Amino acid sequence: MSKKNKVKKPTVIDMFCGCGGLSKGFLDAGYDVLLGIDNNEAALKTFKDNHNGAIAMNGDLFQGSTILEMAHLIDNKSVDLIIGGPPCQGFSLTGKRLEDDERNTLFKSMVNAVAFFQPKAFVLENVPGLATLYNGKAKEAIIKEFSDLGYEINYEVLFAPDYGVPQIRKRLFIIGLRSGETFQFPKPVLTAGNYVSCEAAISDLHDFNDDLGSDISDYLFEPKTSYQKQMRKKAKQLFNHVGTKHTPEVINVISQVPEGGNHKDLPPGVGDSRKFNEAWTRYHSKKPSKTIDTGHRNHFHYIFNRVPTVRENARLQSFSDDFIFSGNKTEQYKQVGNAVPPLLGYHLGLQLKKYLI
Repeated sequence: MSKKNKVKKPTVIDMFCGCGGLSKGFLDAGYDVLLGIDNNEAALKTFKDNHNGAIAMNGDLFQGSTILEMAHLIDNKSVDLIIGGPPCQGFSLTGKRLEDDERNTLFKSMVNAVAFFQPKAFVLENVPGLATLYNGKAKEAIIKEFSDLGYEINYEVLFAPDYGVPQIRKRLFIIGLRSGETFQFPKPVLTAGNYVSCEAAISDLHDFNDDLGSDISDYLFEPKTSYQKQMRKKAKQLFNHVGTKHTPEVINVISQVPEGGNHKDLPPGVGDSRKFNEAWTRYHSKKPSKTIDTGHRNHFHYIFNRVPTVRENARLQSFSDDFIFSGNKTEQYKQVGNAVPPLLGYHLGLQLKKYLI
C-alpha cells in the first residue's frame, strides 16, 4: 500500500513577531513557522515556547544586515510567506502622528525582506488609521513599495468579532500575491447577533478569595461554552491566571461602575483621578470585550471588582490556554495587548492557503 504524499506546509517568517499571535493563527491553519524576529526578550521567549520549534531571533530591523542573518538561521530555506506588523506608534491614532517618525519607515524592512526572499505572498497588519493617515500617503507609500516588487495588493480592515474573537478589535491587513491574483479576504463566520461574548469566553475562570493565585493552577470549573472547550482543548492546567491586588479605594470605585459602563456612570466626585475615554470601563457579560490594550488599569471584569488576569485577556484575544506567556506580569499584559488575535490569523491563513498550495 503506497504512502500518501504529505502536503507541504507553506513556510512563514514573522517579522515584528512579538509573542506571535498572528503566526500562531497561521500555525494552527497548517503553516510551518520557521522564524520570528523581534527585539523584546520576554516576547521572544514566549514566541519560541509556543511555535513548534520555530527560531526566535533578537534582531534590529533598522539594520539591513539582519536579513542575511535571517536567511542563515533558516538554512536558506525557501520562504512562502512573510507576515508582520511593523510597530504602529508612528501611525496610531493614539500616539503623536509624526510623518517623519522613524518607526513609520520600519515597514521598509519588510519590503527589503520580501525583495530578498521573494515569497509567494506577504501579510502586513496595522491599525485601521493607517489607511487614511496623512491623507492616505502612508498606505499608498507601502502599497507602491510592494507593487514595485511585482505583488498584486489588496487591503481591508477586519473586525475581530466577525471571526469568532470575543473582543472589539479592528486591524488593517495589506496582502500581496506574487502570482498576480487579487487576494479575496475571508468572509465573516459570525454576525452581530451571535458574537462570542465576554461571559462565553471567560466565565469558567475563577475569581480569587484568599490569595491572588499562582502562575500554574488547576481549573476549578468545567468549561461552559463551545468557545471555552476550544480554548481548553490542549491544556491540562491553567497558566498566567494571577490576580491583581487593588487598594480598597480602587475596589470601591470599580464596584460602582455598572456592567458595560465607564467613568461617565460614576457618581459625582467618584473616580475623578481618571476621566479619559476608556477609564473605569467594566466589560459587559453579553458582549465582546473592549479592545485589549498593553496596560491593565482601565478595564474591569464584568462581575468581579478587579482587572482581568493575563489569561482572561488572552482568552479575549483568542489565545488558547496552552499558549503560555513568559516574563513578569507587566510584560505578559503587554504581549497580549500588542498581539493580533490568533483566531483572526487562523481565518486569514486558511483563506491565503488557497493561493499558495
